[in-house]
Amino acid sequence: MSVPKWANAKQYKEHIKENKGPFVVYVLLRGFVILSMVISCLRGNYENLFFCALALVLFLLPAFFEKNFGIDLPNILEIVILLFIFASVILGEMGSYYTKVPFWDTLLHTVNGFLCAAIGFGLSDILNRNDKIKFKMSPVFLAVIAFCFSMTIGVLWEFFEFFCDVIAKTDMQKDAVVSTIVSTVLGESTKSPKVIENIKAVSVNGMDFGIDGYLDIGLFDTMKDLLVNFIGAAVFSIIGFVYVKSRGKGKIARHFIPTVITPIDAKEKNNEDENKGN
Repeated sequence: MSVPKWANAKQYKEHIKENKGPFVVYVLLRGFVILSMVISCLRGNYENLFFCALALVLFLLPAFFEKNFGIDLPNILEIVILLFIFASVILGEMGSYYTKVPFWDTLLHTVNGFLCAAIGFGLSDILNRNDKIKFKMSPVFLAVIAFCFSMTIGVLWEFFEFFCDVIAKTDMQKDAVVSTIVSTVLGESTKSPKVIENIKAVSVNGMDFGIDGYLDIGLFDTMKDLLVNFIGAAVFSIIGFVYVKSRGKGKIARHFIPTVITPIDAKEKNNEDENKGN
């Protein structure tokens, strides 16, 4: 099956003009990032310079997929994607919002689960509507695929955080302080693990760090991220199920599910525009 594309460059430009919202958001965010890049360069802060360059590249992805794969991203979905990139890369990493703002990381992981489920649902729905596909997926199966797609992306991201922490010695999997641990190593056997409660202090190599509890290295952060990703994915999967079950009457889903523009559809749209002009 050939990759669908817009009929011509003119038709794609008309599409951009008709959907000014994402373009305005893109220009504003891009301008702020470029300004931050200049300031970082003058200050010699090359780490922030890298984050700015990364954000600029990621900003191009929605338009790239739209133009080259004939995918029409709903305005709200495209705006949310741009804001998500800005919130995670610029505010989260460069502005240290992950540590300064409570629940910032939790919020973004929840939104990520929701968005990935929407994208996975849209891709599955596109295949489901293709006459060349020999099988049709039920609304339940579409919802399950969207959920699994989102959770897979979430798991792969946690793998990425883990390897960055191990290899690059970062701390993407944030530590957590807990007051109770259950350990089979300290217990008599695997069948009778030792429970240690009311932990008030922890020391490493004889050094007391003044932490009011036990220092957990990344496990709680990873499980929390996957849990909120699960919630975001489940919420949209249900929304998508209702959307397909009601044959496209869902108001929320249509703002987040990508659709495909085939060459035939694009040419018909061009003919309609020409007829209106005449």
